[in-house]
Amino acid sequence: MRHRGTARPRGAAPTTTALLAAVAALTALTGCGGSDDGAARPDATGGTVSAAPRPDPRTADALRAVERAVAGAGSARISSTTAMGDLLSTRTEGALDWAGDSTGTLRITYTGGSLTEPLRKLGTTTMEARLLPDAYYARVGEDFARRMGGRHWIRYDFDDLAELPGDSGAYLRDQLRDTAPVLPVRLLLASGTVRETGRETVGGRATRHYTGTVDVSALGDVALRRQLTDAGVTAEQVDIWVDEKNLLVKKVEKAEMTSGPMTQTAYYDTYGVRVAVQRPPDGDTEDFEALMGGQGS
Repeated sequence: MRHRGTARPRGAAPTTTALLAAVAALTALTGCGGSDDGAARPDATGGTVSAAPRPDPRTADALRAVERAVAGAGSARISSTTAMGDLLSTRTEGALDWAGDSTGTLRITYTGGSLTEPLRKLGTTTMEARLLPDAYYARVGEDFARRMGGRHWIRYDFDDLAELPGDSGAYLRDQLRDTAPVLPVRLLLASGTVRETGRETVGGRATRHYTGTVDVSALGDVALRRQLTDAGVTAEQVDIWVDEKNLLVKKVEKAEMTSGPMTQTAYYDTYGVRVAVQRPPDGDTEDFEALMGGQGS
């Protein structure tokens, strides 16, 4: 049963609170997931955009093996750092399961940037996040909770996110529903510039290193280009390190976005780990839509 919350307490700042909560959701899973299948797609006028240059067959086969292995592993532990220019930087640790409907638990620490200060004033520099098949939950600090009538969890219903103005909500919904970390692999395949640079040891594991540069406007895959454009990405350098089992060990993405540069480094291990996620109590949960005044904006 979907919880809508009660009337907002007098003196609360619903718009500010809701927008800060949205920032929490947007940054938690930045760079995770991706549902494009890499095939050429019709454009908006019904035509077909030409495919970008293809990588050499040996490299393409190796990357497709990585994509299959990661998708088939079903789950993994993740630790990452993300910096979005001067706006926000975060550190995230947790586990994600993508074997069926995506689920996961994450601990997000806000480490810097101009958006960190208002979050700090609300007592929310570290946030627990839970991903369930129908919604994403973020736990806030005590000061933040007082603005929500004492509730400590914000629930982001996927359908509500999709109804936000523009395409950002639909993009976020798709990312939360598909958390398998295969998007960097698909980006390298689509870039046409990918190459293997050699062998390296990462965290004690022997790996192969692949690198490539993505010009979003030149991508022949319309669906993938639209996905990145909706996220504000204009260009991106992608590096991945994979082990002898073709599993992703590390990835670094350096993107140019309409809002400024974004860099994310992520490490993956313990593939196949069991991920247990408990839904927060309804009585301690407020809906994102209720925070937005039921207006979806």
